[in-house]
Formats: sequence, C-alpha cells, structure tokens
Amino acid sequence: MASKTEALSARNRTLIVVESPSKAKTINKYLGDRYTVFASVGHIKDLPKREIGLDFDHNYEPRYEVIAGKEKVVRQLKKLAGEADSVLIATDPDREGEAIAWHISNEIEAARKPVFRVLFNEITKNAILAAISEPRQIDYRLVRSQQTRQGLDKIVGYKISPFLWNVVLRGLSAGRVQSVALRLICEREEEINRFEIQEYWTVSADFATVKGEIFKAKLVKVDGGKPELSSQEQAEAAASLVRNRLYAVGDITAKAQQRKAPLPFTTSLLQQAASNQLAFGSQKTMRIAQQLYEGIDLGSQGATGLITYMRTDSTRIGSEAVAEAHKYIRAVFGSEYTGYGSSAKSPKNAQDAHEAIRPTSIERKPEAMKPYLTGDQYRLYELIWKRFLAAMMAPAKIEQTKVDVEDHERRIVFRANGSRVLFPGFMRVYDDQQELEYEARTSTKEDVEKEQTVKLPDKLAARDSLNLAEIEQKQSFTRPPARYSEATLVKDLDNYGIGRPSTYASIFSTLQDRRYVALQKKKIAPTDLGKDVSQILVANFPDIFNIRFTAFMEDELDKVAAGDDEYEKVLDSFYRPLETALNLRKNDPLIPQNTNAETCDKCGEGRMIIKWTASGKFLGCSRYPACKNIKPISSTKAKPKETGIKCPSCSDGQMLLRDGRLGPFLACSGYPKCNTLLNLNKQRHIEPLKTPPVQTDLPCPKCGAPLYLRSGKRGLWLGCSKFPKCRGRLAWNSLDPAIQLHWEGVMAEHRKAHPDVVLTMTDGRPVPMTLPVDDIIVRSEESGLIAPVTEENAGITV
Repeated sequence: MASKTEALSARNRTLIVVESPSKAKTINKYLGDRYTVFASVGHIKDLPKREIGLDFDHNYEPRYEVIAGKEKVVRQLKKLAGEADSVLIATDPDREGEAIAWHISNEIEAARKPVFRVLFNEITKNAILAAISEPRQIDYRLVRSQQTRQGLDKIVGYKISPFLWNVVLRGLSAGRVQSVALRLICEREEEINRFEIQEYWTVSADFATVKGEIFKAKLVKVDGGKPELSSQEQAEAAASLVRNRLYAVGDITAKAQQRKAPLPFTTSLLQQAASNQLAFGSQKTMRIAQQLYEGIDLGSQGATGLITYMRTDSTRIGSEAVAEAHKYIRAVFGSEYTGYGSSAKSPKNAQDAHEAIRPTSIERKPEAMKPYLTGDQYRLYELIWKRFLAAMMAPAKIEQTKVDVEDHERRIVFRANGSRVLFPGFMRVYDDQQELEYEARTSTKEDVEKEQTVKLPDKLAARDSLNLAEIEQKQSFTRPPARYSEATLVKDLDNYGIGRPSTYASIFSTLQDRRYVALQKKKIAPTDLGKDVSQILVANFPDIFNIRFTAFMEDELDKVAAGDDEYEKVLDSFYRPLETALNLRKNDPLIPQNTNAETCDKCGEGRMIIKWTASGKFLGCSRYPACKNIKPISSTKAKPKETGIKCPSCSDGQMLLRDGRLGPFLACSGYPKCNTLLNLNKQRHIEPLKTPPVQTDLPCPKCGAPLYLRSGKRGLWLGCSKFPKCRGRLAWNSLDPAIQLHWEGVMAEHRKAHPDVVLTMTDGRPVPMTLPVDDIIVRSEESGLIAPVTEENAGITV
C-alpha cells in the first residue's frame, strides 16, 4: 500500500481530498482520469496533546501542530497539491469536516492552487458529480464553531482535571459534556435508591358470551369509585364481592384513530433504535453506518454508498428521494399508501444541515444487498431502509374499542380494551410499536405500563348477558425509575439539547473508559468513583456542570456557526466564570462526602475525612502528616457471582464474575491454585482466550529486543516482546518471502500445539459467546446450573 501511495500523481488533474480510504475508493470509481483522489485518514492537525494549546492573552487563539504519525500524509498532500491544477476538499459535510478542510487548505497554501470545498451528502455517482459541479469556499464560520467546541472542551479538561487530581486522585479527568451526562446518571441512581416500593393488586375476570367466546376485563369501579387494592386481603375481598353476580355488556365506545408514520432517522433516533432493536452500542452503530455511507462493494456495480450522511439532527427529506419513494410505494402497495406530511418537520433546535438518514436509493432493497453485507451491516441497513420507507407512507387507521361490563346492580364495573386495524398504512413495512411508543415518551425514568388490549368478540352489543368464568388476583409492585441504557441516555441528551450528533457515540464510552460507569444487564450504573467525582464537580462548579448551561453553550456554538456570535466572546463568557470558581475553590474545595466527618479519635483535633487512592478510599486524619491516623471504610462490595462456566484450565473449578479495579472479569473459583482469568469487553461479552505469541529471533527496530509473532484479524504481525514499555513493530510485508514462509510454518506448528480453547458450561454445553455474561448467568440460573442470587446468599464483603 505504501508504494502505491508514493506513486500517486495529480499532474494535470484535479486533486480531491477525502477523509477515509474506503470513501476514496468509492469516489474513484465514478471519476475519470482527470481526477486524483487522496485520503487524509481523518485530521492532519490538532491542538497539542500535552498542553491546552490556547493563547489566553490573545483572544484564545488555538495553536495547531501536525499530529504525530501524519507527517508523511502532509508531505504527500503538499506534493499532490503542487502537481494538481486545482484542489477539491471533500471531507465529511459537518463542522468537523470543515475544520479538517481548513487545516488541509492551510498546509497546501504554498502550492498556490485554487482550493474549493465540496460536500457529499451521499456517495453515489449523481451526488458526487452534482457536488463537484457546485464547489464553494471553506466556511470559516463552521471552522470557528468547531474550534469553539474544541476550545471549551480543552478548557474544562486542562483547568478542572487538575482540580480533581488535588481533591480526589491524580489521573482523573473532567469533560464539559461527559460530566453532565455523568451527573444525569448519578442523579437517576439517587432517585432509584430513594424510591419506596409499594405493593398493589389487580383483579381481572374472564367473561363468556352466550356463544362461548371469552375475553378478559379488569375491575375498575366498585360503588362508583376506584377499588382500593393495596393488599392481598383487599384483593380477596374485592374478588369475593364480584362473585355470584349477573353481568352484562354496558357501554361500548369505538373510536377511530390515526397512527402517524414514524419520522425518518436522525442520528439520535438511529442510535436509540439500533440499541433497542439490534442491541448495538452507539459506537458500533456509527461505525457500521459510516461503512454504509462510504461505500460497499456491490460486485459488478463496484463500490456504492448505500445511505446518506449519518450525522444529522434533521428529519427533512429531499424532493427527489420523496418522489422515488412514492413511486416505489405506489407500485408495491398502491397509491393510497403514499404519505409524508407535516410529521416530518425537524426539531426546533436542529441545524438542518443535511437530510435525515435514508437509503441512497429505495430500489436497493435490503434482501438484494444482503450478499454484499456483513450480518451487522445488513441488519442496520434493513432498519434504515424500512424506517425511511415507512416515513414516506400514509398513517395507519386503528379502531380502539372500550367495553364496560356491569353487574345487575351496577355496583361493579369491569373494563376491556380492544383494537383492530382499519387501514395498515406504514405498518405494512414498520410495525415495531414498542419502539414507536418508546420514541413518543418524554420520560426515560420508567417503562410505562400500557393498558393491555384483548381480542374482543366480533359481535358484542350493549345489554348482552355474560357469564363470569374465572377471577384472577395479581400482585404487583411499583417500580423505581429505570437506570439509563445507552438508548435512553442518548434520548435525554438529545431532549435536553446537550451534545450534537457527532458526540453522542463517544459520551458513554468515555465515561466507561474512565471507570465512572459500568454496564450492568445492559443498563448504565455509576461506579463509586463516578458518584464521588460527580458530587464534587457539582458541588464546586454548579453553574458549569448543569443541564441548562450546557444546552445554552450548544446554542452558542450554533450562533458561531451562523455568524451571529464570535469565537473569543463565547470562550470568554465560559472561561471567566470558571476561572473565578477555580480561584475560589482551589484552596478550599467543597467535598460533600466529608460534610459530617467525625473528630479524629487519635489526636482529637483533626477530622476523619475520606481520602482516595488508586485501589479505593479510606478515612484519614485531616492533620496528616502531623497525625497519621487512618481507618478502612466499610464496603458493600458484592461477593463474586457464579456463572456456570467451567474453568478452561483446571478440572473442577468454575469461572466467577468478580469486580476489579479496572472493571469486571472472570476468575477461576480454584484461585490461588488456578489463576485462569477471562476478560470482558465493554459490552460485557467474554473475550476468547488468545493463542500465546511465538518469540522470534527478529530484533525490534526500536529497542532490539526479540519480536513476538502473533495472529490477528488481518493475518500475522510482529510486535515487540517488551510491550508496553516498547511499542515497536515490524511490517510483515517488509520480510523476504522465504522468511515469511519460515515463520508461517512455525506459527502453524504453534497453533497445533495451542489449539483454540472452546469454553463450556459445567453441563458440557458450549458457552453462548454472543451473550453478555449477565445473560449467561440468568440462563444458568434458569437451567439449574447455579442457584439464583437472593438477598440471603448474595452476601457482602467488608
């Protein structure tokens, strides 16, 4: 590949610069010999990594430097720009892409060639040719908006993180948006802990018509009021009251309703739907969407972009795409199924820079694309294709019927709700009502218990007599607010106006990487460290880390992009209050955890305050080092959980789920005799045991130590045996073919000696590796391999 890059020429051509090699490959297919397409592979310049990079004395001007490892790319860019007749920069059509375009333009300025910006909202031939025919200048307002966001994030990171180092623990970090997301997660956890569960009961009955048709109805009234059913005794009393009575149909109310077609996908809606329906994390969703956008090899058709740009907050659809969809709908379903009306308006605060996410052509049906896609690519493309088609279709018409059943004295009223589809509309394509109801909810705190619908008899009339067949008493409990999932966290951030489409995917993963949160049964739970950090940040900087202010700053970024505000004014309005708060709290930080600290029992003068270390926290005297009194803090850390997974190394151990300093992992129950460990990834899936590396006699090009030979997804590769102290690598393709052949033989023999380990359950069945470990534990409990965890056997370690 390197040699091909070196040989690339733009002499007497137009140079087109994109971000990714896959996008370059797709675009190259549509353009002739008059163009050379080159990939910058993302950003080429950035603010310095080890310093803030903003000049506070000169209007916060940023200072950029070439990213380490990108020097060769920059040299190649300059060479190609010098050869080319003109340069078109076609980086992604958003603020980040505009900033990359600006950096590239600055780097090739010495070539003195015309430089223009082109935007590809979709990677198809027509869209590419249309974009090239309408070049524009780089929009410096968008560049300034991106610089403003980066500057705000740098200020928070470099000014508040050291505060956390001094107060809590060195190495911690704060983020402008991530810390507000952490606050939401922690406050939700507090609500859950404060919640008082209450018992309630429902009484239902089966009623039979004279023809023997049976339907279920729920008790809703006794003597004109709602029945009091908060205990088993009250439920039994109500059940006794409704027995031995004559019943008949009372009121029947039928009402036709329209069920609107869903909106096309925005980034937020796509991430939520992919999480709820496909169990994809936000980062996985965006990675696959990027692949679908940049181009998929469709065999004889070549590489083709299958969806439009996937970072958007707009639900707008272009007229050409609407016309194509309507033509398809008329042909397949009939003209009465065409729709797309007022429901497709964009949110009030949307930037509306791009269309909603849609297939580049409705004619590229998912089934036809399936042979060219991976399983995950197919599932996401099918979701996007169906959602777009449904958004273009007519509303569904539903008849909702409410039936009251009354006793002969009209003291008792049961109610049944039924529904039937009068006209399916969009439901012919997209009938995931659970997802649509989720999107319609404004609260993410609870899963609303919807009134159950039943199948009602076809012909039911008022005063028809009914027989009471069976009475059911059901005990239930009120539920605390639900913990956030990735989907509901994105939903709330979107609703509050925090972050933008390009930032949603990284928020949760950043919190997880910092060990501020953990994923438990697909729900986000704050760790003790996360709770402590959030409490301290909110206590000391209440005006910075709050929802309203963070949303306000997002609006300010939009104003910069529109030219209605200035970079330095926005940064100044943020930095000045922060600087005041830092100066105030630098030497007198508020630590809520120490509000009620007890007097030191050793010196009698200091207070026993909480102190943090990398391995946990403890109580220590505030007069340290004059007084060195310390005490452990009682921990309610749960005991290791049985999993039902057999240890792959020893004969009689099983793997236990433990929590360590770096997160959860699996360890053999036979420790310390057996020290087998299995790691979990971010989604809590078990990572397979890796084949140990082969030590070679090839020297590391950096330190001279022997290189290890390993087998990866892309084949064999060589890395230093001193990793992580030395990160030296040697390109496999740089070896002579004879040497390659030798080491391929060595690795083949090595694999025979170290075959892949197949994990099994204790009953011999293979471990379902596609499931998170929590789901594996649930299955083990259901099948009797392990005892279910209860309050009695859960235990704690102190």
